[in-house]
Amino acid sequence: MEKSEIKSRIDYLRKVCNDANYEYYVLDNPTLTDQEFDKFLRELEILEEENPEFDSSSSPTKKVGGEVIDKFKKVRHKIPMLSLPDVFSLEEIESFNTRIIKDEVKPIYVCEYKIDGLSVSLHYEKGELVYAATRGDGIVGEDITHNVRTIRSVPLILKQPIDIEVRGEIYMPKNVLKEINIKREKDNLPILQNVRNAAAGSIRQLDSKVAAERKLDTWIYHLPNPEDYGIKSHQEALQFMNDLGFKVNREVNSIVKGIEEIEKFIEIASQKRDSLAYEIDGIVIKVNDLVSQKKLGFTSKYPKWAVAYKFPAKEVLTKLKDIIFTVGRTGRITPNAVLDPVILMGSTVKRATLHNEDYVLMKDLKIGDVVSIRKAGDVIPEVIEAKIARRSGIEKDFQMINNCPICGSILEKKKDQVDYYCLNELCPARKVEALIHYCSRKAMNIEGLGEEIIEDFYNLGFIKTILDIYRLKDHRKDLIELEGFGNKSVDNLLQAIEESKKNSLERLLFGLGISGIGDKTALLLAKIFKSLDKMREATYEQYNNIKDIGPTLAKNLVDFFQDEINRELISSLKKLGINIKYLGEDDKFNEFFTGKCFVLTGTLSFMDRDNLVSIIESYGGSSSSSVSRKTDVVIVGDKPGSKYNKALDLGIEIWNEEKIKSIVNNL
Repeated sequence: MEKSEIKSRIDYLRKVCNDANYEYYVLDNPTLTDQEFDKFLRELEILEEENPEFDSSSSPTKKVGGEVIDKFKKVRHKIPMLSLPDVFSLEEIESFNTRIIKDEVKPIYVCEYKIDGLSVSLHYEKGELVYAATRGDGIVGEDITHNVRTIRSVPLILKQPIDIEVRGEIYMPKNVLKEINIKREKDNLPILQNVRNAAAGSIRQLDSKVAAERKLDTWIYHLPNPEDYGIKSHQEALQFMNDLGFKVNREVNSIVKGIEEIEKFIEIASQKRDSLAYEIDGIVIKVNDLVSQKKLGFTSKYPKWAVAYKFPAKEVLTKLKDIIFTVGRTGRITPNAVLDPVILMGSTVKRATLHNEDYVLMKDLKIGDVVSIRKAGDVIPEVIEAKIARRSGIEKDFQMINNCPICGSILEKKKDQVDYYCLNELCPARKVEALIHYCSRKAMNIEGLGEEIIEDFYNLGFIKTILDIYRLKDHRKDLIELEGFGNKSVDNLLQAIEESKKNSLERLLFGLGISGIGDKTALLLAKIFKSLDKMREATYEQYNNIKDIGPTLAKNLVDFFQDEINRELISSLKKLGINIKYLGEDDKFNEFFTGKCFVLTGTLSFMDRDNLVSIIESYGGSSSSSVSRKTDVVIVGDKPGSKYNKALDLGIEIWNEEKIKSIVNNL
């Protein structure tokens, strides 16, 4: 057979097999028998093996797995993968609906099942899958392309040759988990606790054959940039993605109007939940109209136009065996429940936080009580109540400790707070927690330095301070001799530590653990000051004048950078080669826009409202749909509404169309 004929036959077989996968796994309407499909796929495998010059990453033979990688590469999302705010009651849904209406939106919603799996982003160029990534921290995820290619419902080639990103959920069907666990029990292996963990563990295998054997599936439900395709609603986006060949859960995506219809959808979904082939842990409620979505906008963490209603948690009973105390990185003391192990929603629960002394006393918990526990948001175990009627009289009263359980220092309760603190900055527990925080995903993101390993390395004397992390390479020979380590794992860890030196300033700033400075505030400060050196010399007034900082955080920042130990730490980090500069994209500066919050009201004749908002945001400003004391400027066009009157009442600066037009024309 001529090469051209072989190439034609390969192309034909790929199309037949890809179409068959789509019909079987997406449409659930196969036209080929299993025997026919296996015959075509085997012929294709032989031809590709004999003619490697015709290899293609989009071939259906890639779905059987076989690719093995050394580690997961990091992927920066072009558009952040934000999560959704959770709500747990109809009252909270009503509050969400009220906020939408107050922002002058007449909402029509789409209700969808919230799939219990892990989020994925799929990227296509000219209709061919080029890479897939996890959510990660929303900004940076991990490349899982080699495993995603094995998922039968993920198209390797789309029905149109377009560039596109879509997002959805990877999940493991219930029956697959059951089959896997039956086999694992026979092989004396630990069972997989639930579909979410099983799917996440499968997709993070270095060997794609493992992922292929796990029979993962997908539902695609989000198009990040619908305007690029002329789409005007979420429902249109779902249909568009469906037409491209993605598996879209259209049967359970419903247009709803008002709270009563949302409540009815939730009721029906709750009844169907246990009979579904996949797990759902709630309902996603989204505003359907994309113009309204854009008007409502986003917070730093969430879209304002969607919420995730979580089903009420299932409760189980167990015994409260003991209450122990842990020390956080700030010195905060937390009581924790030690429980008789119990299976709750598919996982074994042995511990649960009890938050603080007041929490334990309010719930009247005694050691030895039978207690009910549930998972808040289906994730975090929490103690609901003690079953007082089942007390025998031998239960022990709770006693708050007076001394740190680690270093023995006398605990202090801060004014107007419920928490007790160990104020000994040299307390080993505080130091370990600080190290764990520094290496965590949202901070320096050092893969391989998890909680247990950091605790082990601390106890062994390898890591006592942040600086020791970067000196760990000096102990390479000692590390290789440790149980569970070897040349490759140690080298991977040391490489991850070296890579962390290249992180942008905001990660280092968050990792340093300055009181009150979360990851979002760290990013804000990094964008403004650009380097740690400038932050080290900044004054209280400079910090306090920053929007969203305020006097408490300003004082915390000044105190941190004036402390001689912290100044020496920063100098040492610089000498070790850790980057202290902001590496992200800068907002352009403009004296009229940067750092200010704008509200637009009325009709502008010279420019579309959305375009003006985009200009403001490109220069570091923000927009809001309502006037408040946090508003800096109200831009007034023709026939302004009540926002204009409210701005007058609050004494907020007002710009007319002539002024804003002049500013824009001179940019």
